[in-house]
Amino acid sequence: MRSVLKCGLFVPITLCAIYLIPPSVKLFIGFIPVENCHLESAKMLNLDNSDDASLNLQSRPDVLTCTYWKAAIIWEGMFDPHLYDEMHKIRGSSVALTVFAVGRYLDAYLHTFLNSSEQHFMVGLPVTYYVFTDMPEKVSNIKLSPLRSMKVIKVEKNSRWQDVSMMRMKSISNVIESDIRHHCTHIFCFDVDQVFTGRFGSEALGDSVALLHAHYYRLPKHLYTYDRNPNSKAYMETGDFYYHAAIFGGSWKNVKALTEACYQGIMEDKQNNVEALWHDESHLNKYMLLHKPSKVLSPEYCWDTSIGFRSDIQVTRLLWAPKYYDTLRTP
Repeated sequence: MRSVLKCGLFVPITLCAIYLIPPSVKLFIGFIPVENCHLESAKMLNLDNSDDASLNLQSRPDVLTCTYWKAAIIWEGMFDPHLYDEMHKIRGSSVALTVFAVGRYLDAYLHTFLNSSEQHFMVGLPVTYYVFTDMPEKVSNIKLSPLRSMKVIKVEKNSRWQDVSMMRMKSISNVIESDIRHHCTHIFCFDVDQVFTGRFGSEALGDSVALLHAHYYRLPKHLYTYDRNPNSKAYMETGDFYYHAAIFGGSWKNVKALTEACYQGIMEDKQNNVEALWHDESHLNKYMLLHKPSKVLSPEYCWDTSIGFRSDIQVTRLLWAPKYYDTLRTP
């Protein structure tokens, strides 16, 4: 009971500190010193593929460019985009993009998300969009580039947005088994309330890919909002980083394993009348603690402009779209 009470007090205070602090303080957070990569060369990484050996880990002394388990953290200035694109074309890499547009989220975000993806996501590689929605008839046609296609998959609309968020893990696992595994080498799973604004390319592909959360990547670990309820399968005392569930990816085998594990944890929590603090994101963080990602994306790959200026964010590749929770999450 004492632990639960501590959690109940800690989480609201932490969230207020992170999201409601004034811009001047957010600016100060950007000056908090960060660790530097302990590896002299990318050849010392546990390589996803040979291309990653070309990464320049020392080109960004202002940020952490590798993890202690020798995975790369991808930042602007570390890679040659043309090298990555050519090598993945030679290998025959192909990418599935999954996105959920349920209820009012479809009208508010999907068209902009897909159009911006056509401009910036894995340009030059075969991409198949898997759009999960409760209203397939409302998915508007967009002009797709060559090598690109779209599949619309009907899902049931849950009464609570939290359930939509959590149940996507089961839907993704199912479509990997029935379709994606036969057509694509890699998968990226996205939230729909985002807009591509710059290259989100083949340098991001890997066996297991996680994203550093824009609001946490410079904060000390004790401020990470992991699930602290020991009754939840997502419970964590501490971790390596705080990962954002708005984007995750990897090979189809690894994404299937992740989604199945998260779904199992969610269902076990439901049977015990427990709900993880940040729903599927809490379960994803727990999974990534136990199964380290082979590649980590910097917050460039999903940035929130409300944070303000950060000198280490030299480009923005994907931006948070305006959130209209009061209207979009109303039944």
